[in-house]
Amino acid sequence: MAYAPSAPELPESFGQQVDEEARYTYAYPYGQPTNQLGSSGMFSPETHPDIVRSFESAGGNRSGFLDESELRHALSFSGYEGISNRTIRFLLFIYKSPAESLLRLGPKEYAELWNCLAQWRAMFDRYDRDRSGRMNALELRDAFYHLGYMLPSSVLQLIILSQFDDGTGNTVDLCFDRFLECGMTVKSLTEKFKEKDPGYTGYATLSYDAFMSMVIPFIASYD
Repeated sequence: MAYAPSAPELPESFGQQVDEEARYTYAYPYGQPTNQLGSSGMFSPETHPDIVRSFESAGGNRSGFLDESELRHALSFSGYEGISNRTIRFLLFIYKSPAESLLRLGPKEYAELWNCLAQWRAMFDRYDRDRSGRMNALELRDAFYHLGYMLPSSVLQLIILSQFDDGTGNTVDLCFDRFLECGMTVKSLTEKFKEKDPGYTGYATLSYDAFMSMVIPFIASYD
């Protein structure tokens, strides 16, 4: 059994049928990050101008980094107005350099985030079939399926209960913020699991410490 191969561009990954017999699969729809930096550590000439403008508009050209408030400003400049503080912190946690102790993004990390956000936005728009600006449970299931996530029904049901229940028993749909968090959490935890499953069997043996180290950072990032 093998993971679904990476697709170089988003449109080619949509509509792909995953292996029905696979225990789990994963397709990374965004390709590999390109080198967006020059030798000085700032953006290279081939970087999309909108990335550079939004980074500089938020003050990143002064310090070389974007903190939480600066990242919110940069994303608003790029058309992502209204992203919640919770989601901003989550994105900082996901995209900051492992060598960086502070929650902040340099040019390289910001370019990767900017490009990835555009693809998640395209995915959201594609599966928001009723153009409501929100995604229901059926649309979320279809998005996961066509991206290559063979989520067990029990896991999908857990996602639905945690994301679509407002706490009073009423069902709510996902806005782009929550869809982004949900999708990136599944993606990131799948990657973490793959590190422990080099044979792609769908099974892994984890120590308690390894399991907690894998999961707790994602829980803490939502605080």
